[in-house]
Amino acid sequence: MTLRSLSIIIPAYNEETRLPATLDRILEYLREREWAFIEVLVVDDGSKDRTAEIVRQYSSRAAAVQLISNPGNRGKGYAVRNGMLQAKGVWRLITDSDLSAPIEELDKLWAAAEKEKALVSFGSRALDRSLVSVHQPLARELSGRIFNLVMRLVMRLPFRDTQCGFKLYHAEAAAKIFPRQGLDGFGFDVEDLFLARKLGLKAVEVPVRWANVEGTRVSLTSGVKAFWDLVAIRWRQLVGRYR
Repeated sequence: MTLRSLSIIIPAYNEETRLPATLDRILEYLREREWAFIEVLVVDDGSKDRTAEIVRQYSSRAAAVQLISNPGNRGKGYAVRNGMLQAKGVWRLITDSDLSAPIEELDKLWAAAEKEKALVSFGSRALDRSLVSVHQPLARELSGRIFNLVMRLVMRLPFRDTQCGFKLYHAEAAAKIFPRQGLDGFGFDVEDLFLARKLGLKAVEVPVRWANVEGTRVSLTSGVKAFWDLVAIRWRQLVGRYR
């Protein structure tokens, strides 16, 4: 069995400088395989630069590349949900616009999903830290580890790294998870994995190569809000928002 039908979803906000190299690398990777269906969906989250224009330029010469425009700057969670719900591939990959996890690591996610018969397969920086070639600044890396510890205590999820932006969903899982996702900010990763577990959808965590890229869009305020998002997820569960 091979991976033949794929949607790649790239949330993007003011990414005119990094997006061309990312799209070139993804398209080169895709050319190495035969596909029954392939699409690359760049979800522009209200960018104020030339992000949308660059995607249109690529679309004119590569039919697989398509632009989805959010109604203003709504957040990464909104962009991912919008892309997932418009995607048509049997498998749907979320990847960051800086390709901090190389696109070639998709092969690992797919192999793990196939081996474990999982409908969700996601990259992890924590399972094998030797695969991290360029680390984040110390303060951000420590806050990430603290967040994961709090997340495991509050959410009762066994995962070591929910925030790596490299995740593969089967269409069946996407159809059940993303209509229920309520968070638009950076806590959406936890919410989606929480929903997968709640819905009985098997998710497997996979060690991947990863390198920090300068120019992150994650602000200190966004990082702090992610902790409050854990409370919001629990509250949404208690009041029945996930039914």
